[in-house]
Amino acid sequence: MSAHPKNRLENRIYISNASELKIGHNVRINENVFIQSATIGNNVMIAPNVAILSSTHSYERLDIPMVDQEDVFGLPPVIEDDVWIGRNVVIKHGITIGKGAIVGACSLVTKDVPSYAIVGGVPAKVIKYRNAQETEKKYENE
Repeated sequence: MSAHPKNRLENRIYISNASELKIGHNVRINENVFIQSATIGNNVMIAPNVAILSSTHSYERLDIPMVDQEDVFGLPPVIEDDVWIGRNVVIKHGITIGKGAIVGACSLVTKDVPSYAIVGGVPAKVIKYRNAQETEKKYENE
């Protein structure tokens, strides 16, 4: 795990694969957060009780109990810069959360989140964009 000294990590953070976790600077991770592996950018806020997953369980075979079936590993999620992840969010493997995005509380993120989007729900969907007019002007000038 790599981390910056300005980061603030609260109590009871569980990291199951620290060698595959990259954390930028000025990152705040609240209590009871579970991270399997991920790349977390700069200036990110992660609220309490968030799960960031890079694997799931197999369940296809009916002749073997699910508990005995192998884990299925995917790509670690990528959380880009200046992202706010709300309380009780679950982020599935292989997901990218774009720069400046906000994920509302109690959301299940199953698809990539565009930059500057505000998403929420189960599954998470785009609700709106942050300062949409300013964001559009910025992209027109790039």
